[in-house]
Amino acid sequence: MANMAASFTPVDDDLYREIILDHYRRPRHKHAVVPADRTVEANNPLCGDEIDLTLRFDGDDVAEIGFEGRGCSISQASASMLCEAVAGLPADDARMLAHRFRDMLKGEGDDSDIGDLEALSGVRAYPMRVKCATLAWNALLQALDSDDTAVNET
Repeated sequence: MANMAASFTPVDDDLYREIILDHYRRPRHKHAVVPADRTVEANNPLCGDEIDLTLRFDGDDVAEIGFEGRGCSISQASASMLCEAVAGLPADDARMLAHRFRDMLKGEGDDSDIGDLEALSGVRAYPMRVKCATLAWNALLQALDSDDTAVNET
C-alpha cells in the first residue's frame, strides 16, 4: 500500500508545482515600468484576475517589462514567469514564445524547449483556469502588436 501511495500523484500537484508557487509568493518584475512604451490593462471578469503589463523597448528588444495586478496564483505566477522569459528578447522571439505557450495550454503545441514555463502545462487539465494562465500572455501579444501606449483587454 505504501508503494501505491508513493507512485500516485494528484492532478493538483501538476497545477501547483513548486515553481508556480514560488513565482506567486515571490513574483519577479512586479512593478510598473516607467516610462513605458506600451501599457496593457487586462482582466478576466469571470474570476477577477487583473494584470497591468508595461514594456519599454530598446530598438526591437524588450528592454524592460513589468506587471502589476491581483488574482489567483496561476495568473500571478504566469505573469511573473512571462516577464522572466521575455525580458531582453527581440519582440519577434517574445511573440513566438507567447504563441507557443498558448498553444501548449490548448494542447496543440510542444512544451519542450520552453524552460520553466512547462510547469504551467498542467493547467490545461482545468479549462476554466487556462484563461488565468494566458491573461498576461494575451496582454503581451496585444502590446507587441500595437503602436498605442495604452490598450485595454477584457
